[in-house]
Amino acid sequence: MTQEIQSEFLSSGEIFVTINMLLSATFLVCYLYQFFYIAVPFFLKDKAHKPTTPHRFAVLISARNEETVLPLLLESLNKQTYAREHFTVFVIADNCTDKTAEIARENGAVVYERFNKEQVGKGYALDFLYEKIVADYGDAHFDAYTIFDADNVLDPHYLEEVNKTFSDGYEVITSYRNSKNYGDNWITAGYALWFLRESEYLNHSRMLMNASCAVSGTGFTFSSAIMREVGGWKFFLLTEDIEFTVYNVVRGRKIGYAKNAELYDEQPVTFAQSWRQRLRWAKGYIQVWGKYGNDLLKNIFSEKFASCYDMTMTIMPALVLSILTLINCAIGTVAGLIFGWEINKILLSLVFTFAGIYATLWVIGAITTATQWKKIHCGGFKKTFYTFTFPVFMLTYLPIAITAIFKKVEWKPIAHNQAKRLSDIKS
Repeated sequence: MTQEIQSEFLSSGEIFVTINMLLSATFLVCYLYQFFYIAVPFFLKDKAHKPTTPHRFAVLISARNEETVLPLLLESLNKQTYAREHFTVFVIADNCTDKTAEIARENGAVVYERFNKEQVGKGYALDFLYEKIVADYGDAHFDAYTIFDADNVLDPHYLEEVNKTFSDGYEVITSYRNSKNYGDNWITAGYALWFLRESEYLNHSRMLMNASCAVSGTGFTFSSAIMREVGGWKFFLLTEDIEFTVYNVVRGRKIGYAKNAELYDEQPVTFAQSWRQRLRWAKGYIQVWGKYGNDLLKNIFSEKFASCYDMTMTIMPALVLSILTLINCAIGTVAGLIFGWEINKILLSLVFTFAGIYATLWVIGAITTATQWKKIHCGGFKKTFYTFTFPVFMLTYLPIAITAIFKKVEWKPIAHNQAKRLSDIKS
């Protein structure tokens, strides 16, 4: 490239367009494997389960002022097809000021109450609950622990299906996460569609390929041996589920997926609630990377490559690449205004970048909607319409994630009021 061409290249702002293209190409290279995951369930079949052995499960529920929704979860637990003598339900009433503890006892749960305004959050509550269980039952009385949020409702076969996968030898198991209120609005649908995609085209595909899955917030099971190894539930970051996942992955432990163990979760309805929750998640991802980033990167160059690379992509690069794209375009635009460049190419490059992201997310949402159609409980028009709002929902992560870099974030409870039975959800 001659000096004259170089000068023209720099002075016209072409360098910023080129940087955008390189960032987009890097994004594609990093996440191309997830498009491959979409194809996997269409070509590979689930393996048959090994002979099933009944295991003793301790069901752990952390509840803070959940008197409205908790009874429906407990009711769905009492209707499980898995033998009742093989599982015990524990509720930790955490800093409650309502009748959560009383209602939990009335519905057959073993209840402990905790009042601690300093150590706030689900992780601290679960650790307190585990200590109480060990004190009263011993650390080997149960074979495994299963965690639910108080707003969940379960399919009757949930624990039966989890036990099948646990009997296959998996020490950690995640499940199929559906939604109680998919059709409320574009926000609830955005959450729900992401979790359905995560279940079917991430965790299911990982399971089919004998790779490690990832735990997602609620509806997961792990062996008592892991609790003894850790010394309790010692995962206190803002996204304790991702922290727990990475803890196990860097140790070479494969997380399994029970695809027929289905739970229904309540999604935030307002954007303010959603912003607060996803801000916590975004900050939590940053925390997890700070704690485990080096371990993930070191293990990428080992036999744990697939799982560690997968978790690395889950936690960090998308945010970094998106922010770099915005910064590049912002600098290019300002420089163009100062030096009198034609900035149309730079702005057009930004438009094409985000149009590409929108189209990609729409395709992912549309495929998920089409294949999970019968499991999405709302009208056909809404199912179709929300495939177009799904990319918008996902793109709102960008300002949230940028805010998380600079803002101090603390755990705050999300109010739940969707008191629905399984029959109500499916009606």
